[in-house]
Amino acid sequence: MRYFKFCVAAFTALLAPVLDAGSAFAQAWPSRPIRIVVPFPAGGSVDSMGRVLAARLQEQLKVPVVVENRGGAGGNIGANFVAKSPPDGYTFLLNTNGQAISPSIYKSLPYDSDKELARVSALTGTSTVVVVNNKLPAKNFQEFVALAKSKPGVLNYGSTGVGNALHLTMELLMIETGINLQMVPFTGDAPLFNTLIAGEIQAALVPTTTARGHVESGAMRAIAMTTAKRVASWPDTPTIAEQGLPNFAVSGWLGLFTPAGTPADIVNAVARESKVAIASPEMLKALAALTLDPLGTTPEEFEAIYKADREKFRKIIADAKIPLQD
Repeated sequence: MRYFKFCVAAFTALLAPVLDAGSAFAQAWPSRPIRIVVPFPAGGSVDSMGRVLAARLQEQLKVPVVVENRGGAGGNIGANFVAKSPPDGYTFLLNTNGQAISPSIYKSLPYDSDKELARVSALTGTSTVVVVNNKLPAKNFQEFVALAKSKPGVLNYGSTGVGNALHLTMELLMIETGINLQMVPFTGDAPLFNTLIAGEIQAALVPTTTARGHVESGAMRAIAMTTAKRVASWPDTPTIAEQGLPNFAVSGWLGLFTPAGTPADIVNAVARESKVAIASPEMLKALAALTLDPLGTTPEEFEAIYKADREKFRKIIADAKIPLQD
């Protein structure tokens, strides 16, 4: 018995410095620059969000917070970089809900989104809108559906990528309405909008952030929001749920991730600081300009959101029979 107690005491003595070191590490954070990896090129809405967030966090945390753009492969290059980074609380990923889609749409990924990336906070909600060419006779979503049904396979829509949230939401719309639209791929929002305004395509499902200027100028017509409720900054555009599909609701998010294994104290601290940043007048003004809704969740709340979206989009991919991407 004495020998057993001696062993326990010895083991505890050996372990204590390790535990103390981990505690000291968490308490010392942050002591050097923090980077937020944006997995898209500079200039887009995610990059814009990252930069205003970085500015606020830098002011709050009293260390430099920099945005690092690592675009390519639908956001997976940047995500993989963060997943393989040290879990020390100095590298974070800012990504869209596409992060919850990647495990189901790609044949293989160089990282495991579920096991190698920890959820920190869903920072903002995002919204998408169905827009049409001004010359199209459909003035609302119900008229658009009726027109598409009268011309099956004739109308087409623009998409900025196979398997992204916009494409999958349009696939869900086609499943639930029974219409058949032909997808025309584009490399980005700018060429898509130019083609839609010219009348070479008839419709598109796009982020409200990038569509706003074109709709307000009258260059294209907004006929329906995909969100459960009307977007505050678009009060005159009804939802799809108001126009024949009462249970339809798809919205997105921008969220922070960090390498799995990052100390929980740091993850929770970043979530709290992010919520404070989002509630600041400067951030609220910037979010309104980007048509983003402030959220600021806990890691646990974000985990639930992430898992729900992962399953929702996995089902859409299966139901629409979308082939896995390389």
